[in-house]
Amino acid sequence: MNSSKPLTVTLGAQQHSLDARLQSGEYESASEIVQAGLRALDREDAAKNDEMREKIQEALDCDGPDFSADDVFDEIERTHTERFGTKGRGL
Repeated sequence: MNSSKPLTVTLGAQQHSLDARLQSGEYESASEIVQAGLRALDREDAAKNDEMREKIQEALDCDGPDFSADDVFDEIERTHTERFGTKGRGL
C-alpha cells in the first residue's frame, strides 16, 4: 500500500547538500535523498536501541552489590548538598 503524499520541506543550509547529491547523479530525486536520510536515521535509532539494551542487560547480569533506591537517592542528595550547599527538592 502506497501512502505517500506530497510534502513541503524547507532545508535551509542542507539545500546545498541536496543539490550536490542530485547534480552528482547519486540520486535521481529529492524524494530519494529524503528517503535515504530517513533510512539512515532508522538505522541510527536501531543501533542506539541495541546499545541501550546491551547496557541494560550488562547491568542486570552484573554481580556487583545491590543498592536500594533509598540509598541511591540519599547519596544523590548528599552529593548535591556538598556541591551546592542546599538540599534538593525532595524529588
